[in-house]
Amino acid sequence: MPRKDKFHDIVVHALVKDGWTITHDPYSIRFGKQTLFVDLGAEESLTAEKNGRRIAVEVKNFLAKREMAEFERALGQFVLYRSLLKRIEPERTVYLAISFAAYDEFFTIKQGTDLMIDEALKLLVFDEINEEIREWID
Repeated sequence: MPRKDKFHDIVVHALVKDGWTITHDPYSIRFGKQTLFVDLGAEESLTAEKNGRRIAVEVKNFLAKREMAEFERALGQFVLYRSLLKRIEPERTVYLAISFAAYDEFFTIKQGTDLMIDEALKLLVFDEINEEIREWID
């Protein structure tokens, strides 16, 4: 099993605060004979007003010395997981969970916003200090 990201527990707490139930930690996906691990699987609590949603969340921090390499890897994981889940569990949406600082650095510039559109990226932007979700970007 892969090592947990530095912000893993922060994202778990933020999701729970936001009304989600963590169902998988990690969420495993088969790829031939290999097993891939998305950081989290979660379900939104069912209420009378809305249907429960199911998500898979890949947590990233981009704190490594090679930020761009981490960024590239995160995008590759997102695309791979989204493609696999589309076939085995199409009702589960994949999100890339990133801190507000990472969002500000990578996704507020033109190339980042273009990338979000081109790749239909779904982001969960979190506040690592308050352990809260700041924004869901679909």
